[in-house]
Amino acid sequence: MDTLSSEEIARYHRHILLPEVGGAGQQRLKRARVLVVGAGGLGAPILQYLAAAGIGTLGIADDDRVSLSNLQRQVIHDTGTIGELKSQSAADAIARLNPHVTVIRFEERFTPETAGRQLAGFHLLIDGSDNFDTRYAAADAAEAAKIPLVSGAVGRFHGSLTVLKPYEADAEGALYPSYRDLFPEKPPAGLVPSCAEAGVIGALTGVIGTLMAMEAIKLVTGAGEPLVGRLLMYDSLTARFDTVKYRRRRVRQPA
Repeated sequence: MDTLSSEEIARYHRHILLPEVGGAGQQRLKRARVLVVGAGGLGAPILQYLAAAGIGTLGIADDDRVSLSNLQRQVIHDTGTIGELKSQSAADAIARLNPHVTVIRFEERFTPETAGRQLAGFHLLIDGSDNFDTRYAAADAAEAAKIPLVSGAVGRFHGSLTVLKPYEADAEGALYPSYRDLFPEKPPAGLVPSCAEAGVIGALTGVIGTLMAMEAIKLVTGAGEPLVGRLLMYDSLTARFDTVKYRRRRVRQPA
């Protein structure tokens, strides 16, 4: 049921006070079903803040296990969960944070082969993965399913995020851009080093992951203006945010 209990009203009171959210917005959060790809550096704050916000159902797709080197940034896990599946560790942390949230675990990678099954029944996809194969798979799957995608990435001291809704048109009737309009092709293997190779400052994943959670909340409640057609970039060393607009590169008709 969408009705908020007295305990939920007390828990989400600061949300309900906001005219942009209110009781109706909180009920939308309760009804929402959001799949998060990755329970790592980005996935940790995404899952924590969406669970705290009252997203009714959270899916977690991750086949990895918690290691000691994860704990510098993957704050949903702790020393006692080393060796556990990240999806299980994250689900246990969410249960402690908010028992009103239902968690669905997928102990496997998000791939073109698993995408349809994993996405079934979800309203929103959030990609917190750390590799281009998964990012493109997430973008293609969300576009095919006609659900919004929040996509983010981090490396060293820099991060970025955007929102994709390529199946919809703007006020002028032009289709919104897709992921491939922003990044037409995957970079050659080895050109862009992974975080495991180049390193990443731990708090950066918190900044970008929290911003991704905020975009998801906006999409669910209808508050504000999501980052559709805009790439938000953050340089943590200079504490600078920049926004770049991008548009569709090719003419396509809505499906």
